[in-house]
Amino acid sequence: MKTIYLIHGWGGSGSGGWFDWLKKELKGKAKVIAFDMPNTDEPEINAWAGVLEENIKDVDANTFFVTHSIGCQTVLRFLEKLPKGKKVGGCCFVSGWLTLKQEVLEEEGEEVVEIARPWMETPIDFDKVKVHCNNFLVILSDNDPYVQISNRETFEDKLGAKVIVKHNQEHFNMVLKIPEVLGFLG
Repeated sequence: MKTIYLIHGWGGSGSGGWFDWLKKELKGKAKVIAFDMPNTDEPEINAWAGVLEENIKDVDANTFFVTHSIGCQTVLRFLEKLPKGKKVGGCCFVSGWLTLKQEVLEEEGEEVVEIARPWMETPIDFDKVKVHCNNFLVILSDNDPYVQISNRETFEDKLGAKVIVKHNQEHFNMVLKIPEVLGFLG
């Protein structure tokens, strides 16, 4: 049986929206674990990756991650630190980002910039990540108010990810189901 970890984004939680739909769809088919990450309105890399390090003690080919927004970086940073020989089955990043739109940073002010800066400037060792996972699906929206569509090229180039760009889904906060996620999980 697959174990699927749901990692929410900045300001989010492990329930609501398409997370609840996915849990319902997977009931009885997979073990689903959703974390409520700490200090969700001011996420910090070490704290968020630390939750995964503390709570996920073993991974294998039946381990999958489904994330939203900054949750994708949390998982990437977790994967790059996994011990040699450990490999997960796959990662699905919905509205995942490595960089945010400049106008968002300018409009939101210094507090948001200070929170986002470490996430955008602390490097990720993609070669280490790929040692532990080689199955990535990234789902973006063509009108996401926060995420630069150019993240697509980074995910494709650095991870060999399959990228789907959906129309008018914004940041997927108001979306109630994403069939492509279910398809990815098989």
